[in-house]
Amino acid sequence: MRLLMLGGTEFVGRAVVEAALGRGWEVTVFHRGRHEAPKGVRSLLGDRTALDGLAALDEAAGDWDVVVDTWSAAPRAVRDTARLLRGRAGRYVYVSSCSVYAWAPPAGYTEQAPLVDGASADAAGTDYARDKRGGELAAVGAFGADRSVLVRAGLILGPYENIGRLPWWLNRTARGGPVLAPGPRELPLQYVDARDLAEWTLGAAERELSGPYNLISPQGHTTMGELLQACAEVTGKKADLRWTGPEAIVQAGIEPWTQLPVWVPPDTEEHGALHGADVSRAVATGLRCRPVHETVADTWAWLQSTGGVAPQRPDRPAVGLDPEVEAKVLAGEV
Repeated sequence: MRLLMLGGTEFVGRAVVEAALGRGWEVTVFHRGRHEAPKGVRSLLGDRTALDGLAALDEAAGDWDVVVDTWSAAPRAVRDTARLLRGRAGRYVYVSSCSVYAWAPPAGYTEQAPLVDGASADAAGTDYARDKRGGELAAVGAFGADRSVLVRAGLILGPYENIGRLPWWLNRTARGGPVLAPGPRELPLQYVDARDLAEWTLGAAERELSGPYNLISPQGHTTMGELLQACAEVTGKKADLRWTGPEAIVQAGIEPWTQLPVWVPPDTEEHGALHGADVSRAVATGLRCRPVHETVADTWAWLQSTGGVAPQRPDRPAVGLDPEVEAKVLAGEV
């Protein structure tokens, strides 16, 4: 198989490239050159937002069995690239997001749930949800419904993460001492390891699948307790997890999801939307999710190799809780 990866030097794109190389695929990576491409690939440089930014791709010899695109800004960049490639590639996989569903989708929502309004493949950029939906429209518009795959990912974790969620928890437990652990411990979580997303994506290309897929672990794949316990264990068992009820956390003014990454209170529309997707379609077509401890341990090993500092996407806000706020909550001062 011949893969063209648009991006491919960070997080999900890198996971797809490494998985493809592991399968013995021939891989071409089209990227801006801000990060070094993985070894073993053919590298093409270009900026999709610049005038003539696709020139290197247009002039490159050859064609591909599948294109994988993770773009999350102006949809017209997906439109232009997909139009350029529709006669040179067999299938276009667009890594989208469950954010394309009209907020807030109820727990148990499938790929048929209502989508956000106002998205366009021609847009110069609006907001994340509409940009991702616009990217979907661009992919389908160029390749058709039968030659496009829409990977609607939820929370993504794993090595190379450049959003900061799991790296923050790992660094926090590594620091040790009392740790504000948002409860309840049995709170069910849904996420996908970027490597499992990559393997499913390549398998989808091999099997010539098409259409939209919610791509996250099955509901309740792990819990908040299992995730943080794994973090505490792999970072040296120095953390004292202090489980705190959601009411106390909300009353303290702490923002779920951002200040306490991954976590949102139980029995809320946010929890149903972020940790309650129906993924039976993806599971039936080969999605397999590794245990949470493996994701946590491998991410910690990678994070240590970077000196404990994870890369941060400039278009995403930093996450995590201020130590002073954490201490006050644990002391019952707020």
